[in-house]
Amino acid sequence: QVQLVESGGGLVQAGGSLRISCTASGRTFRIYHMGWFRQAPGKEREFVAAITYGGGRTYYTDSVKGRFTISRDSPKNTLYLQMNSLKPEDTAVYYCAADSRRWTSLYRMCYENLEIWGQGTLVTVSS
Repeated sequence: QVQLVESGGGLVQAGGSLRISCTASGRTFRIYHMGWFRQAPGKEREFVAAITYGGGRTYYTDSVKGRFTISRDSPKNTLYLQMNSLKPEDTAVYYCAADSRRWTSLYRMCYENLEIWGQGTLVTVSS
C-alpha cells in the first residue's frame, strides 16, 4: 500500500504565492506518474498538473500554465506544487494523486481512474 499526505494549504491573498506538498509513504517504489487535482466548492474535481517519474516531463491545465509549477523530489518521495499569482478562482481542496502505470502520455493522468489519492489540503485565495 502507498499513502499520500498533502500539506501546506492555507489562506493567501490574491496575487500571492503558496507551495503545497505531498509526501508518499509505504510501498513507494510502485509510484510512477504523479499529479495534482483540485475541487472547488460546488464543482467537480479537475486536473491541475502532472509529472513523470524522473520529473523530466510535466503537463498543466491551461488555467494554471505560467503560474503553477509541479516538481518532485523522488529520493524524498515528495511532490510539490508551487502556486504563484494566485486568484480567488484557485480556491479549492487540492489533491495529490499517483499511479503505477507507465503511460507514455501524461495526458492520461487527466482522465484515467488513478490508483492512489491523498486526503487533500485546502487552499483559500481571498480577493
